[in-house]
Amino acid sequence: MNDPQDPSDPYETTETHLERLLGRALNSFDLPDSVVERLQTALAHSSALHSSHHSASLHRTTHRHTYLLADGSALTLWELVHNAGRDGTDQHELYTEESDVRLAVSRLPSGPLPGWTAERADGRGFEEDDDLELMAALLARPIPAQPRMYVPDNSADHARRVLRRAENADRPGERTARRLRLAFAHHITQAFGRLCPVEGGRDAGFTLYEHQFLLLDGSEVSLWEVEHTATPDGRHMCEVYESERAAREAMESRARVR
Repeated sequence: MNDPQDPSDPYETTETHLERLLGRALNSFDLPDSVVERLQTALAHSSALHSSHHSASLHRTTHRHTYLLADGSALTLWELVHNAGRDGTDQHELYTEESDVRLAVSRLPSGPLPGWTAERADGRGFEEDDDLELMAALLARPIPAQPRMYVPDNSADHARRVLRRAENADRPGERTARRLRLAFAHHITQAFGRLCPVEGGRDAGFTLYEHQFLLLDGSEVSLWEVEHTATPDGRHMCEVYESERAAREAMESRARVR
């Protein structure tokens, strides 16, 4: 019942294990308060490697941590460990749902997507000095048609977490947040994903997601989430908008040609 991240201490107490797990996770602040409060009553734990992927430049592993609580119930945390950060050191993220950690894995950079090409209006290929025009063409790439499959999975809390991690000043306000408290199902679609050149002679990852929510009154509300690393220090940043157009304009404003 030890943490596979530290096999040298097979007798680590659950309290010490939790303190270390929460302390190293970059997104521990995003865990619901109710989950953190329940974890404080943990009596024992068991950790296991759930999945692993290694390539020449990227590695990632997913671990399942299960806790026995004082009331006799069990609680599971999913830990993602990867080296996709700017300096290549291991980064740790925690999630309460397996579906969330799977989504996080899908967001890790994997290089330029195959088959993404663009042509000028006159039919000529883009030259090196046409980076800005190529960027605009890629960002305007239409979303492929996909069937929506709404999943009733604590959707109101999912909406709250999406809004909570948004760092942009013009993120959706309280009116939208109140509407999304009525969400009972949701669907997530990746609309865009690519590495793009930015100011400073480096590449930054841009990913656009549509989170569509089905409300109790039968209406639908979408949140458009932009995740990128076009920050001065290369850190990951999340922005959320109420329309696809605003989200794509935000991506264009973050991108700079070399």
